[in-house]
Amino acid sequence: MDLSWWNLIPTYFDGTAIELGNFPVRWYGIMYIFAFVTAYLTLWHINKKDKLGYTKDQFDSLFTWIIAGIILGARLGYVIFYKPGYYLANPTEILLPMTHDALGYHFSGIAGMSYHGGLILGIVFTIIGLKRNKMDVWQGLNLCFLAAPLAYTWGRWGNFINGELFGEVTTSPIGMYFPLAHDSPLSNPILHHPSQLYEMCFEGVILFVLLYNLRRIPLLKDKMPCLYLMGYGLFRFFIEFFRKSDAHLGRNDLFGMSRGQTLCSVMVLSGLIWLIVMIYRQKKQAKV
Repeated sequence: MDLSWWNLIPTYFDGTAIELGNFPVRWYGIMYIFAFVTAYLTLWHINKKDKLGYTKDQFDSLFTWIIAGIILGARLGYVIFYKPGYYLANPTEILLPMTHDALGYHFSGIAGMSYHGGLILGIVFTIIGLKRNKMDVWQGLNLCFLAAPLAYTWGRWGNFINGELFGEVTTSPIGMYFPLAHDSPLSNPILHHPSQLYEMCFEGVILFVLLYNLRRIPLLKDKMPCLYLMGYGLFRFFIEFFRKSDAHLGRNDLFGMSRGQTLCSVMVLSGLIWLIVMIYRQKKQAKV
């Protein structure tokens, strides 16, 4: 079967960037660095452009908190939301890059990170960092949520390079051949939706453009957290229909939703309620 260059793109990548002795450095891990650098530069640019007056020392300290919160939250979120039973039986694997079997412990790396877990603990640690550095909490949250989509694009690109988190099987020409998906040879390929690219595009680039322009509207300029929760949640919810669900979970949540759709539904509702309450309070204060 003659496949186009597009269908074969995932076969050109190797998830390992370099090897330091017997230790493989994965592209996905490097993408985290790119993500945090992108977020830092974006926030610093807005800080200078809008003349907010924050110093580099404040930003450096704040990002230490943000990075810690996102990484720890993403790991714990995966443990709690996706495999609580497994990790309850194997607690040492939660934070240690080791697996254990009858032959003893083996280095495996830490596998499994949850976006929603990173979001929750990331918000908590960001608020702590803002307060410790005497930065306006709500203004800081608005900045962070505005920059989040651009940083997020790197994570999904890392998933794509790894050939993981691919989508459902498709006969569409947009489908791609992911080596990790099947053992089928290229002579009889099975194509999948490149859902990582869908997410990178909509939850990353397009969401950033939307938020960046919505902040010019007086009523919405200080409501980036609410808009982000709604925007990301909606985009991710619909893309989940194309994304292959976790094999051990399937689409067995309420109303046949995947676990990702369930968590995104909570995001959308939370963002909507938060937005309505904020607008109501602002209008009420304006009448006083």
